[in-house]
Amino acid sequence: MAAPRMTLQTQLVLRALLEEPTHERYGLQISQAAGLATGTIHPILARLEGLGWLESRWEEIDPVKEGRPRRRYYRLSPDGAEHARHALATARTPLTGLLPGLGLGLAPEGGPA
Repeated sequence: MAAPRMTLQTQLVLRALLEEPTHERYGLQISQAAGLATGTIHPILARLEGLGWLESRWEEIDPVKEGRPRRRYYRLSPDGAEHARHALATARTPLTGLLPGLGLGLAPEGGPA
């Protein structure tokens, strides 16, 4: 199975998904967990799904009744979870030491660590 380009953003999305690999999350939840804008994560999610790393489904609600749009839920596929762990372990730019809340390098105020 091919691997996605392991940008920092892709690594953050994978790490967020690996927190609970079998748990479904919708885009905003993944965005918040990864610390990225929703516009940034959706192309990443589409790439990961195209590679078979993610499974997704639309929730079955009546948007009018609920007063909001349907959500698309994502979770790592069994093989995808394995590939994600391997990809993070072998990434050229590992996340370790980069961002605080994820155990990863900016100081809390965004200054140097």
